[in-house]
Amino acid sequence: MDANFNQDKQHTLKSATSISGTGLHTGIKADMTLKPANPGFGLQFQRIDLPGQPIIKADCDLVTDTSRGTTIEDNGARVSTVEHVLAALVGMGVDNCLIEINGPETPIIDGSSSPFADIIEEAGVEEQDAAKSWYTIDTNITHYDEVKRVEMVAMPAMEYKITTLIDFNSPVLGTQHAGLKHMYEFRKEIAPCRTFCFLHELEMLLDNNLIKGGDINNAIVVVDKPVTKEEMERLAKAFGRKKIEVMSEGYLNNLELRFPNEPARHKLLDVVGDLALIGYPIKGHIIANRPGHSSNVDFAKKIKQYIRKNKQMLDVPVYNPNQAPVFNSQQIEKTLPHRYPFLLVDKIIELSDKQIVGIKNVTFNEPFFVGHFPGNPIMPGVLQIEALAQTGGILAINAMPPGQYDTYFVKIDNCKFKQKVVPGDTMILKMELIAPIRRGLCEMRGTVYIGNKIATEAILMAQLVKRD
Repeated sequence: MDANFNQDKQHTLKSATSISGTGLHTGIKADMTLKPANPGFGLQFQRIDLPGQPIIKADCDLVTDTSRGTTIEDNGARVSTVEHVLAALVGMGVDNCLIEINGPETPIIDGSSSPFADIIEEAGVEEQDAAKSWYTIDTNITHYDEVKRVEMVAMPAMEYKITTLIDFNSPVLGTQHAGLKHMYEFRKEIAPCRTFCFLHELEMLLDNNLIKGGDINNAIVVVDKPVTKEEMERLAKAFGRKKIEVMSEGYLNNLELRFPNEPARHKLLDVVGDLALIGYPIKGHIIANRPGHSSNVDFAKKIKQYIRKNKQMLDVPVYNPNQAPVFNSQQIEKTLPHRYPFLLVDKIIELSDKQIVGIKNVTFNEPFFVGHFPGNPIMPGVLQIEALAQTGGILAINAMPPGQYDTYFVKIDNCKFKQKVVPGDTMILKMELIAPIRRGLCEMRGTVYIGNKIATEAILMAQLVKRD
């Protein structure tokens, strides 16, 4: 990502790209492929080695473990140590990506985000014909953990930036801080920074057989206590080295620091990766004092809850004609097979993985007004439902892995018409996923608003069918 990158547009990869390696904690080798995805798809993992190839959304509500990295789990599948690849995707400006993996843990490689940033750079990042909806933090959101002495705050700011401070009462590390003022600096300043651990943690992990994929080259080891010759020999044997020594600064001689404050920068990298699990791109200044995965995820949940609460207070979609649409009519035609006189959506103004808002301007020139209540033009209710269905079709198609899909009605429930729709009205078409799409079946709650009043509502079910 460079300074000319358009942050107000969604982005995906130009082509698929792959990387292979061993999981740090499981020791299981995995192949990981990053694939382009549609606007609104977000970041989702897929366990292609499991029956049914279940998908797990990168979502803080799906985190099940933060003891040695961040683990997400859904649909009977889990993926561990997701933070480094998520940080790379966010740092490189990728909004929509399907991450296929054939094992339970992402490859650790060198313990940083650079290997993932490298393959993203090779594949290329492509701007999509869809606006990016930022959520701007408008008040201080704070999180405290008195036991771990963690303090985190999100403050209003014009863009997404992060400051981290670490203090482990270690004579080697001392107090360190790191900052990221602009996300386009992530690639150079933050991505290369590797994970670190203290020697006493490493010994505990070895004792409990918890770093089966550990390699002396994928972590900075901080030596904060005197070490015996026997301990050094044991470490050398564990990592297949002839000899391991402690450097004068208090680090093992396995590698050289890439930055004097590399540990603090890696903590910032983890914050970027873990806060990707909020699911909304945010503008705000994050200050994290002594952050760790569990605190990061708790903070992500708090920010997500705040955003959801504020969205619910503003549950009626607001249509601002001056705002650039996510999809215009030409882009809608690329997704839907419908054409005049049966294309009943003019533009899409909001699109996420669970919700879409479309606009239909109703004019006196609509062909159906010729025969429907001549002299008293009222838009047929069935066409209002069709307009909702077409809007929901775009949401459903964009939530699927790449491919050409059509959507077909299966069922309509609880349909109510509360207000007439007449020429001059602007229909705001809102569709929300009620449950995840399973086996191609998609159930949504649809609402037609005229201004801030509900005109029509229904529960719609459709089936997604891949085109031959």
